[in-house]
Amino acid sequence: MSVLDLAYPPQLAADWDAVGLVCGDPDATVSKVLFAVDPVLEVIDEALLAQVDLIVTHHPLFLAGVHSVAATTAKGKIVHTLICHGIALFCAHTNADHATPGVSDALAEKLGIADLRPLVPTLGEPNTGTGRVGELPETLTLEQFAELVAAALPQTAHGVRVAGDPMTPVRTVAVCGGAGDSFLTAAARVADVYVTSDLRHHRALDHVADGGCALIDIAHWAGEWPWLEQAAGALTRGLSSAGSSVRTIVSQLPTDPWTTTVLQAPSPGSPS
Repeated sequence: MSVLDLAYPPQLAADWDAVGLVCGDPDATVSKVLFAVDPVLEVIDEALLAQVDLIVTHHPLFLAGVHSVAATTAKGKIVHTLICHGIALFCAHTNADHATPGVSDALAEKLGIADLRPLVPTLGEPNTGTGRVGELPETLTLEQFAELVAAALPQTAHGVRVAGDPMTPVRTVAVCGGAGDSFLTAAARVADVYVTSDLRHHRALDHVADGGCALIDIAHWAGEWPWLEQAAGALTRGLSSAGSSVRTIVSQLPTDPWTTTVLQAPSPGSPS
């Protein structure tokens, strides 16, 4: 926990967030750790099969107060299963988003973007903040860059959605791992294209109509998945410097809620 808190300081978390140890005994011995984006039942099953002692997730299990953790709901079952099998759960959410390096650094590096700086710096701390902006090694068309994004990230039913002229030159790229449509204005000021998730219809429509940068909308899970390798590496290095070690496993299990895409053929009389 100390190593993870050093890499992703809890004080960087948003005031509405819930980060840190969700369940588990801080004095328990840990020899194997599973890293995953979401604390869902499928990930818990993966942890049981791998016989891990600790699960580190990006998303919290609880973000609001609860009155019961009875095993009558999915989250109640998770709590019961973890405690019954002696598995701890730890999460680093917005503190991992804002840290340097953090979630958006991992996404940017996966896409080959360098010379990174925060998209929205934390007041008084210019090296931390939300999102990242950087440069590609060479100028690409928007179409070429979108193909690079699709190849670099895990495949999902959501796919990679693009707004903008496919031939638009792209060199400066803004990214935000997770939901990032709150930062469209900041991205439009500095980037040729903005890569993020959960872009809403009206905000994207207004952004394009106002001449904003091109947009690439990716699955929320896929945009945050690259962070798992970064976090596992930070834990390994931190423990090594303290003369200790654990075995780390990065979950390959897709936990994106969307499972299928049905491509529609144009019907007579429908808009093309």
